[in-house]
Amino acid sequence: MGRGMDIAVASGKGGTGKTTISVSLAAYFYGKGAHVAILDCDVEEPNVNLFLKAPVDSMKKISVLIPAVDQVLCSGCGECERICAYSAIVLIKGKPLVLPDLCHSCGGCFHVCPEKAIGEIDMEIGVIETGSNGVKYAGGRLNIGAHLSPPLIKEVKKMHFDSDVRVIDCPPGTSCPVIASITGSSYALIVTEPTVAGIHDLKRVHELTRHFRVKSAVCVNKADINDEKTREIREYCSENGMRALAEIPYDDDVTLAQIAGKSVVEYSNGPTTAEIKKMWKEIENDVQEKG
Repeated sequence: MGRGMDIAVASGKGGTGKTTISVSLAAYFYGKGAHVAILDCDVEEPNVNLFLKAPVDSMKKISVLIPAVDQVLCSGCGECERICAYSAIVLIKGKPLVLPDLCHSCGGCFHVCPEKAIGEIDMEIGVIETGSNGVKYAGGRLNIGAHLSPPLIKEVKKMHFDSDVRVIDCPPGTSCPVIASITGSSYALIVTEPTVAGIHDLKRVHELTRHFRVKSAVCVNKADINDEKTREIREYCSENGMRALAEIPYDDDVTLAQIAGKSVVEYSNGPTTAEIKKMWKEIENDVQEKG
């Protein structure tokens, strides 16, 4: 098993079972004797610890820098407004007004101001909580009304680097938070389901992983609900040089495990657990071949 392996578990849409599979993979790795961490990077809707139930032992506030204008020094030249791609600074009657909710903390305005009238101040965007129940845990929680997910996700990804394996539970979709979660990973496991929407979003996430050169494979969840669409996923993988590592059937044990407060691999040795065990071995082999 490679030390420092980061496995990003992603999906193009919510509700595919991504978090269930993330927690189950982490539990299985831990059961094999690995030092394992799971990172909840779905900071807008974190739910990993609802399943993991790790006691939280620390909480850290995370802030970003936003501009603060000294109106006495400011000449009203408008350079800050011109450079801002997000319209977070606008000139009102010749003076800049900062709109913090639009700011992406790029620092451009600070660097172009000829009068050095722009400083930077902290704005809190969320918190990171950590804990352990054997499996180490770190998760971000974005403040209500805050919008800067990527800086918080990057801070979450700095946690538990001493682990053999880090399972990264990504947010759904293909936007900036997903990019921040996936980039730098050893491997991306794309969780999909055999539906029209599932296949469409699988293709979008695959394009993303290909662009960032992260090796990826597919897990088809609830594979037996539509044999035709499952076959279509297999064909897409074959045509695009990507492996379908597992086809998990619809399994009542998943729901029963959640009710019992356990991962499915801890709860039963049924078909879901068998597919997850098989999938882990395939991931390990793939990562070693890549290395």
